[in-house]
Amino acid sequence: MPVTMSEERFDELVSEALDLIPEKLAAAIDNVVVLVEARDPEDPTLLGLYHGIALTERDSSYAGALPDTITIYREALLDFCRSEDEVVHEVAVTVIHEIAHYFGIDDGQLHAWGWG
Repeated sequence: MPVTMSEERFDELVSEALDLIPEKLAAAIDNVVVLVEARDPEDPTLLGLYHGIALTERDSSYAGALPDTITIYREALLDFCRSEDEVVHEVAVTVIHEIAHYFGIDDGQLHAWGWG
């Protein structure tokens, strides 16, 4: 059974997950917006999505680009979890996973490290 949680509480969990990022890494994050949406319209089971140009791929043509986005999908995460504690954990994993994509780390490496 999916977990029930207010949008405000879920947003707090996303903020708390962002606070888990070490200060030196957080300082390197630039031109990124973190959004929370109900579901991805193309893949309703998707938990999170990074859309942009990874830091490792940016060059001088990146100047003036619109912000990259990290979207966390609330309803998909709530459906995926069976308890509030599990939601807390999965939100953190999803946020860190998508931030890793910003730094150019691919899914294969994330899975190998246990952040799949």
